[in-house]
Amino acid sequence: MSEISTREELIKGNKGLKDITDDVFSPIVAKPNKLWFLGLLLAASAAAIGIIAIVLTVWKGIGLWGVNKTIGWGWSITNFVWWVGIGHAGTFISAILLLFRQKWRTSINRSAEAMTIFAVICAGLFPLIHMGRLLLGFFIFPYPNTRDVWVNFNSPLLWDVFAITTYFLVSLIFWYVGLIPDLGTIRDRMKTKFKKAFYRILSFGWTGSAKHWQRFEVVSFTLAGLAAPLVLSVHTIVSFDFATSVIPGWHTTIFPPYFVSGAIFSGFAMVLTLMIIARKTMNLQDYITINHIELMNKIIILTGSIVGIAYLTELFMAWYSGVEYELFAFINRATGPYWWAYWIMMTCNVVSPQLFWFKKLRRSVGFTFFMSIVINIGMWFERFVIIVTSLHRDYLPSSWEMYKPSIVEIAIFVGTLGIFFTLFLLFVRLFPVIAMAEVKTTIKNK
Repeated sequence: MSEISTREELIKGNKGLKDITDDVFSPIVAKPNKLWFLGLLLAASAAAIGIIAIVLTVWKGIGLWGVNKTIGWGWSITNFVWWVGIGHAGTFISAILLLFRQKWRTSINRSAEAMTIFAVICAGLFPLIHMGRLLLGFFIFPYPNTRDVWVNFNSPLLWDVFAITTYFLVSLIFWYVGLIPDLGTIRDRMKTKFKKAFYRILSFGWTGSAKHWQRFEVVSFTLAGLAAPLVLSVHTIVSFDFATSVIPGWHTTIFPPYFVSGAIFSGFAMVLTLMIIARKTMNLQDYITINHIELMNKIIILTGSIVGIAYLTELFMAWYSGVEYELFAFINRATGPYWWAYWIMMTCNVVSPQLFWFKKLRRSVGFTFFMSIVINIGMWFERFVIIVTSLHRDYLPSSWEMYKPSIVEIAIFVGTLGIFFTLFLLFVRLFPVIAMAEVKTTIKNK
């Protein structure tokens, strides 16, 4: 029903195939407006602040951060898990919805895929910085060497390296393959020699022949089949960073499904944030419709409810287990020094998504935009609560310690936000935000 209504909206708006190309192509050839330059200036400034903070950290050491002997993981791992989670929606929208033949994904999958790549780049910075000695980063890869030193394959931190590297490479290839037909269209429309040559190289000689389309379909579905398991595996492995430990509040078997649903939850919220801005500023209302927004909000209801159930299950198991340390960890989260972070998490992630049960709110663009930001704030606090409140009061009261981030940690986080939005703003100027070829296919099928 949703696919039909989306196609009908395009047809009722008298959108022909050429009109779709013109609409999606125009931001690439048009002169950037002042709003785009302002956004790029702000994002690049934030990125510069972050890069300075990273250089200071590498030069001076982790002592510039607020971590201590009790809390060895602070904002760095909190932000790492948050960014990996945001990157989940792109693969979910592109791979799983493609395999299930969900045509409504066509207007949002391109930006969601790009968002995934940029988010994983931001996530990958934090483990590298936390290593301290970046020049020895190659030690984490298993390769034959004269030192006979091998990585610890039993460490979940090593599993992260393999999982995230695989996820990034598959997502990058999947995104680029999907771009090729549109790059061929852009190449043919470019006027200047430099731009035409630039897009000719990127389009790999795409001609739009039947053979090219057949190979495109085969490769797309093959990559979707490879990428779909990654939606489940990547954040499952990230959850093992905590679940395989013996720390109360971490040592639980619910973490894998809980982390995966939370990642899709936060990822869809970030997709909505970006898509609503792009929809307004780039006049894409005919392509990113209210139906798309409503369908994404339904997925947010589902994943948000799963996250809420996971929170309640954790509380129940802490009580039912009879382990006093486990029970104390959860009581401390709700009533201890970091109670405010816990209740922000519960309000944003459990209570607020339930408002989308009301159709009027679910189809409201303004309310959805506000909620997408609220959800990502809540999901950031979830990671903060899991990491910091589980560490700051452990088995020995003599080791109890408080944690607060230093200005350098805050600057690095702001810098990753700047890097993310800088890359996204450059993306919307160089590449089509909407998958033109796929949108045209849906109209042809109609």
